[in-house]
Amino acid sequence: MPFTPLHLGPGIALKAGLGERFSLLAFGLAQVAMDLEPLIGLISGAPILHGVTHTYPAALVIGLAVAAITPPLGRPILRRWNRELTYYRLDRLVRPAILVRGSVMLGALSGTLSHVALDSLMHADMQPLSPWSSANGWLGAIPMSALFWGCVISSVLGAAVWLIRRWFERSGGRHA
Repeated sequence: MPFTPLHLGPGIALKAGLGERFSLLAFGLAQVAMDLEPLIGLISGAPILHGVTHTYPAALVIGLAVAAITPPLGRPILRRWNRELTYYRLDRLVRPAILVRGSVMLGALSGTLSHVALDSLMHADMQPLSPWSSANGWLGAIPMSALFWGCVISSVLGAAVWLIRRWFERSGGRHA
């Protein structure tokens, strides 16, 4: 299914660990960009849904493109996010609508590359090392249930760690 939220799990965990050095927004936009090809394939009835865009070389190109478009797309999204948080009195979670080039690049590239890696584990129509190889040696390397739960757990734990970090950053490290 295109645009699966499960791909965000590793990104949320990376955000928790790297903080401001990692753009979760760029990571999320990269996930959507990667799944445009499968979406178009589903709509058009294509026999292969994970084609050229689901290769590591294409993922690098798409990651660079996402890094370039994230600032103009991301600033309005962040402003809206902050307004919603403020409205619901969640000011501790408000972030500046500033997108740092390095964190955006890391988010976008890790988003596209992790997307190929995760999809390689479950989609038989993938050739992640194309044009050098048509093999997908990762297919079935772990059970689908482990892949699913790994993404869910990384999401939940990452979100919990991120929220705790934000709480302590705002309270100056003091216990409430």
